[in-house]
Amino acid sequence: MIKTLQKGTRNALCVAILAALAGCAEHQTVTQSDTLASAAAAVPQAAVQEPTDAKDLLLRMANYLAKAQKFTVAMTDNYDTFQASGQKIEFGEKRNITVSRPNGLRVELEESNGEKHVFLYDGKDMTVFSPSQNVYAQAAKAGGIDEAVVYLLKDLHMRLPLAALLLSRFPTEIESRTQALDYVEKTTIHGVPAHHLAGRTETVDYQVWIPEGTQPLPLRIVLTYKNADGQPQFSAQFSDWNLSPTVSDSKFVFVPPAGSRKIAFAAQVTSIAPAAIAAPTAIGGKP
Repeated sequence: MIKTLQKGTRNALCVAILAALAGCAEHQTVTQSDTLASAAAAVPQAAVQEPTDAKDLLLRMANYLAKAQKFTVAMTDNYDTFQASGQKIEFGEKRNITVSRPNGLRVELEESNGEKHVFLYDGKDMTVFSPSQNVYAQAAKAGGIDEAVVYLLKDLHMRLPLAALLLSRFPTEIESRTQALDYVEKTTIHGVPAHHLAGRTETVDYQVWIPEGTQPLPLRIVLTYKNADGQPQFSAQFSDWNLSPTVSDSKFVFVPPAGSRKIAFAAQVTSIAPAAIAAPTAIGGKP
């Protein structure tokens, strides 16, 4: 009951993109002579030197992920919501994400109450589907994943958690948004040696744990909405990264199930399937 009544509160706390790094064309370009990801591909793995500077580690992660042509990952996230009483309650969700650049994106979500939702993009149409109610919303958008994500966030005013991780221009966005960055410590998370970094943007403080080694894919991200009442947090744990999945194009195409009903995107989707596209979404900033 609490969760049902307070979903609007959670949406109000959303700041545009680590997601919200998703979007803006006006941000300046990252200047790097060679990305760490391309350097890693050019030399034997044993010769790759582990960065020690916080910015180098962050951009190494961002470049590595931005250059991945295909990947799948599981994400477990938790987020704070404030009740009418003023109490802060934490809820959780699970996501399975599949990316096949330039045109394939699929996000399967299960809320802590068992509700399931699916977001798909096939290079032509983006679709949000709620199986429990057998309804879907669909909008046409050509151009690829980057364009679709920006359209979803800026034009349809939707949310896609940590959407910047999906973008080919992720390194540019995260560097331009970050105002301060520190190396916290070398630690171990889930049994994996990792670098713990802490950054600040205009609206959000973020932490990221990046593993040592030749695959610097994020293990954990925590966002703190420092300008919101109570400074609510959003955290995500990543597992089962696969950079060479076998994925067919049909995985991203939506075929309406029998008896399903199409609804208007902007007017109705957030009340039908809010968690599929709405959650705290920024390592900071506005779309």
